[in-house]
Amino acid sequence: MTRKLIFGMNLSLDGYIAAPGDDIGWSEPSDELFQWWLDYELAISRSLYGRKLWETMSSYWPTGDQQPGATAAEIEFARNWRNTPKTVFSSTSGQLGWNTRLVTGDAVAEIARLKAEDGGPLSIGGATLAGAAMRAGLIDEYALAVHPVLVGGGKPFFAALDSWVNLNLVETRTFPGGVVLTRYETRR
Repeated sequence: MTRKLIFGMNLSLDGYIAAPGDDIGWSEPSDELFQWWLDYELAISRSLYGRKLWETMSSYWPTGDQQPGATAAEIEFARNWRNTPKTVFSSTSGQLGWNTRLVTGDAVAEIARLKAEDGGPLSIGGATLAGAAMRAGLIDEYALAVHPVLVGGGKPFFAALDSWVNLNLVETRTFPGGVVLTRYETRR
């Protein structure tokens, strides 16, 4: 039995996780969507990050629970983020901290090794890292929180693939502000 690998992120209607200049200002979640992401993260046993997403997350969440006006959900998210084991795939990141391990070698081989271990689901984040896992056929589920904005370019959610990947729809849900969540499982 292998662990499930889930790729989930906020994205624009035209398919980008960040607008040009790595701008994610358009993806501010409602309280209800933030709670959905918190519940998602609470179910994850290990998070896999590419360098850029790691830098974004680690610049805020280690002290996110200490920020003025932090909500109960943000406090719980920050605590969970610090406690959840994380693997960062990078050839340039130095000190990591917060229950994090650095992998500088073959990302696809390491992801396959982690999937083969016993344990709960894995999440993967970062366009480049997730793209490599997509091309290798390692992603089992996609969770897309599509925001009603067209950004016209930037970092795409989906990578170029060598062949089709057939999916089964497992959930749809609408959130305040017109965000539509869709979850798909890879058809094996």
